[in-house]
Amino acid sequence: MDQNTPKAKLQALLQHLDGAYALNTLRAYKADMLEFIAYCHKTGDCPLPAEPKAVAEFLMQTVSQGIKSSTIRRKVSSISAIHRLSSLDDPTKHSEVKITQRKIFRQLGTRFDQAYPINRALLTRLLAACDDNLHGLRDRALLLVAYDSMRRRSELISLRIEDIEWLPEDKASILLRKSKTDQLGIGKWMHLTSETSHALHQWLVAAQINEGLIFRGVRSSGEITVGLCESRISRIYKTLSRKAGIDQSVVQSISGHSMRVGGAQDLLNSGASLLQIMVKGGWAKTDTVLRYVERTRSSTQL
Repeated sequence: MDQNTPKAKLQALLQHLDGAYALNTLRAYKADMLEFIAYCHKTGDCPLPAEPKAVAEFLMQTVSQGIKSSTIRRKVSSISAIHRLSSLDDPTKHSEVKITQRKIFRQLGTRFDQAYPINRALLTRLLAACDDNLHGLRDRALLLVAYDSMRRRSELISLRIEDIEWLPEDKASILLRKSKTDQLGIGKWMHLTSETSHALHQWLVAAQINEGLIFRGVRSSGEITVGLCESRISRIYKTLSRKAGIDQSVVQSISGHSMRVGGAQDLLNSGASLLQIMVKGGWAKTDTVLRYVERTRSSTQL
C-alpha cells in the first residue's frame, strides 16, 4: 500500500495512538475517518488535510442517512482529532463547518434518546428471572454489581478477581483499575452491598474460577469462556426483561446504559446530591447526569 494515501496515513496514526487512547475511541476515529475518506474519494476532495467546505458538505449529506445529532457530533470529533493528532489544521473549527452543524441540529433536534431506567423495582424483577444454573448465577452477579457500581459496560467486563477485597459482614469491594474518566489508571474502589457480595461469591465458586476476569460467557455445554463481550451486557438485560414479562416496548428501550440511568435516579430519590451521584457513576459532566435524572420528581430540587 502506498504510504502516502489517506488510508495509509490514517492506519499509521492509529497504530501510533494505540495504547494512548481507549479502544472504543480509536474504533470511532477509524470508522468515521474511513467514511469521510470514502466520501472524499467520490467527490475528488482531499480528506487529510481536509478543507472546511469538504467537511461541511460531508456532514450535510449524512442527514439523509437517518442518523442522530449525537452521531454527527461524533463524526466531527473524529475528523477534528485525526487532524490535530496529525499536526494539521483542524477544519472543523472553521465557521463554515460550525454553521453547517447548526443547520443540521436545528433540523434533527439535539435531544438524546434516553435508555429505559433499570431502577431497584425493575432490577428485582430481573433478578427473579435469573435461573439457578451457571447462566443465572452469572447474570445475577452482573446485575447487582452493575446496579451497585453504576459502571459502564466496558468497565464491568474489565473487572478482575484479583482486585476483589473480601470484607467482614459478608461485604466486598472491587478496584476499578481504569475507566472512561480515568484513562491513566489511578483507580477507584467500588463498595458492594452484602447482597451483591454474596451473589458475586456464588458465581465465582460455581464457575470455579479464581483469577482473571470476573464476568465471562457461559457456553451451552457449561464451559466458561475467558471473558465477556461488551455488547453482551445489553443483550443479557433484554433477555432477562423478556423472561420477567416486561412489555416489549420497554425491552426495546433497555440498553447497556439502563442500569446507570436507573441507579442515578434511585440515588437522587434517596437524597443523594448531584456530586455524590457523579462520583459514584464516574461522570465528568453534570449535563449528562441531569439528563439521566430529569424524569424523577427529585430532579426539581437540583
